[in-house]
Amino acid sequence: MEVDSLPPNGLESSRKVEECPFHRLNSISGHCPPYNPPMAQLSVNVNKVATLRNTRHLDIPNVIKVSRISLDAGAHGITVHPRPDQRHIRPQDVYDIANLLETSYPQAEFNIEGNPFDQYMHYAKDVRPTQCTLVPDTRDVPTSNTGWDLTPANLDRLRPVVKELKDHGSRVSLFLNPQLEQVERAAKLGADRIELYTEPYAAAFARGDARAADPYVAAANRAKELGLEVNAGHDLNLDNLPPLVRQIPFLAEVSIGHALIADALELGLAETVRRYVRAARAQ
Repeated sequence: MEVDSLPPNGLESSRKVEECPFHRLNSISGHCPPYNPPMAQLSVNVNKVATLRNTRHLDIPNVIKVSRISLDAGAHGITVHPRPDQRHIRPQDVYDIANLLETSYPQAEFNIEGNPFDQYMHYAKDVRPTQCTLVPDTRDVPTSNTGWDLTPANLDRLRPVVKELKDHGSRVSLFLNPQLEQVERAAKLGADRIELYTEPYAAAFARGDARAADPYVAAANRAKELGLEVNAGHDLNLDNLPPLVRQIPFLAEVSIGHALIADALELGLAETVRRYVRAARAQ
């Protein structure tokens, strides 16, 4: 909501300020806790663009052009997930996007997702992306479908990986289910962020479950207590994103591809990105 604000001299002003959700309660008590409106950043995942391109040999649509349009429309960064079978993003795409961001959009972030134990680490070493999002995908899954199970064995495997990526200068995010014990183990591993796997949230939201976000709120709050920043991704769209960021107002980033590209077929890419940027701010 917005309310008119008054300057110190008491004269009317047309300037608007965002109203704290506790406004009415605190107008009675005489004080208001600090309130920062949701400001999650949008990273556009261009995997689906590459999937469509790979059905022909014409380089149409072009992932670089789509990345440019997305960034010009307000996206904060670009996400790719170069899988070993090259079903969508190809190795050259990774290097071309990295070059685009370095030369034309130095303020933009590059997020490379992938399984660090399956043809991934060389991208991080070569490109030094802003963020490395580590996922436990096996080759047979069509898309990411679960977060890490941070067992003692997996912690031992991941610990040197996290250190190497951070030594390269990249931020490290671990793809997790919204489980408190997994969040706590991620913090001990030395990760910078977690990315909450939101497919179950999206499915529950679509069923009309009013408590769809509850486990995500709990996991995010625990992450924040432990000094981890929180990202989210998978099956987020214009309908279910604003309610999520309202309940997790400190959400740092959402990476969205499938729904965004689908919406772009109807709305146009630039307009779609602008709408997702607003949605990530719960607008």
